[in-house]
Amino acid sequence: MADVFVSYARPDEPQSERVAEALRAAGYRVWRDDELPAHRAYSEVIEERLKSANAVVVLWSADAAKSQWVRAEADAARGLGTLVQVSVDGSMPPMPFNQIQCADLKEWTGDAQAPGWRKLLASVEALAGAADGAARERRQSARPVSICVLPFANMSGDAEQEYFSDGISEDITTDLSKVSALEVIARNTAFQFKGQSVDVSDVAEKLGVSHVLEGSVRKSGNRVRITAQLIDGRSGGHVWADRYDRDLTDIFAIQDEISKAIVEALKVKLLPDEKKAIESRGTTDPEAYNLYLMARQYWISGNWGDTRQLELVIRVCRRAVEIDPQYARAWGLLALAQCILHLTFAGCDEDGMTAANRALSIDPNVAVAHCVLARHAYEVKDFDRSDAELARALELEPDSWEVNREAARLNYFRRRFPEAVRHYEKAVAIDDTDFHSWGMLSSAYAALGDKEGARRAAEMAVEHSERVLAQDPTNGAALGIGATGLGVLGDRERVKDWIERALLISPDNVLMRYNFACLLALNFQDADGAIALIEQDFDGYPPSALKAVIADPDLDSIRDHPKLKRMMEKAHQILAADQAGINPAAAASTPPRS
Repeated sequence: MADVFVSYARPDEPQSERVAEALRAAGYRVWRDDELPAHRAYSEVIEERLKSANAVVVLWSADAAKSQWVRAEADAARGLGTLVQVSVDGSMPPMPFNQIQCADLKEWTGDAQAPGWRKLLASVEALAGAADGAARERRQSARPVSICVLPFANMSGDAEQEYFSDGISEDITTDLSKVSALEVIARNTAFQFKGQSVDVSDVAEKLGVSHVLEGSVRKSGNRVRITAQLIDGRSGGHVWADRYDRDLTDIFAIQDEISKAIVEALKVKLLPDEKKAIESRGTTDPEAYNLYLMARQYWISGNWGDTRQLELVIRVCRRAVEIDPQYARAWGLLALAQCILHLTFAGCDEDGMTAANRALSIDPNVAVAHCVLARHAYEVKDFDRSDAELARALELEPDSWEVNREAARLNYFRRRFPEAVRHYEKAVAIDDTDFHSWGMLSSAYAALGDKEGARRAAEMAVEHSERVLAQDPTNGAALGIGATGLGVLGDRERVKDWIERALLISPDNVLMRYNFACLLALNFQDADGAIALIEQDFDGYPPSALKAVIADPDLDSIRDHPKLKRMMEKAHQILAADQAGINPAAAASTPPRS
């Protein structure tokens, strides 16, 4: 039987042939369905070959994601523990496979040194074993120098310092990613091991990497101690280790020293431009850097819909740019928080444009600042410019959680649901604890008529909402998204319980009430109940929120209701007046579905 089974959609046959031939050249026996015998049933042969293969290489593409055969083969391989995923067109694997590592072979022409191919080959070797003789030697020479940076342990004795150890881990990951000769596992994949006691060799085998970096951070007053160990993934032996006891003012020098020591220990070449990129921190002030890490932690772990979270991010970022007015990344995060608070919640006089332009004047490559420009262009219906700014942000940081969330939201507003799904899927792949994006992903799937996708996303939204609520029972956003997910799953009793609890705990969360209205309209066909919830806050919705209500597919089933029709007519009048420069009644409330 074959070592490797290749699964693909028919339009991707040229790519499947290229992958199969390269695997054969590496010494593997490969099976594709072009070898089906004429005398046997298709399904019988497929099942037999799947079960006997040591590795199942699934070639994902937009076409493959729609193929029930490819999905079924991938699901079977996942159950058998033999799944190896590859994207041949740059698209993410569909749910639930987007939670598993995927090699990138977009525009691959057969180069044995391409990072995506080396990643695929390392995974196949981990599952199917090494080939003998010359083929094995060829494969060993093609094996990448690769690394996973595990999240550094917070040894400060203060959970509030977690943001600092996480930030150090992320920055070292980013630094090493700038080295072209080194393949680095993404932050989100590495952080799945956070807080776990792991066997480094097991981690290396699971991720198909040659090395693992682990360490710890102890921050106390103006002193910091960082330990780091580079470990060989095969033997489990230490390749390099060091400890740094310094003043906090030396934090950037420590990070540079760690990154360069790893490069030297791995014997990979560091180009001059790469050395310069590693040494570039965006700020030379450790206090500004510390504040930026703090603000970003609030940003990614806050209670969405609670304006206090955004106000806190703004205050901390403002302090960071007061300390270092040239800190472009802090200006960019400040701009994004101001933009959302102003446009989505009408809770900030500053709309983020000044901060975004300041960020880009310092560094034109601050992706989140381009997201702010894209959002404002959308607001004035300059869709060409909005698309261009969004495309630039995605080009600069295609694996950014913030950028993909903003891309998803803008596409959702414009009812471009396939694009919204793609970016929400990417956002939850980067951070699968993002229950808000899981909830929005469920809604986008529902708009496409994909009931299975909507259900899967709802299950994840509920699961992660429950985890958040176990730590913070007062999190209104988690209650709102969780209840909406339960509605998709048809659990009426728990929906009722969660809604009552949420309205009691967070009575001022207008976003949550709007989400409940969408739940009643979409899943329970309760038009009167949905409209009553929207009516309660409608007069306070700012123009950006009214646009979202007009576009929201969750309300499509009740748009013929007389009350909602009158509300939509009023919304269009307000938007027309706003665009004409006539100042409609000032809005001071939280809007929906952002």
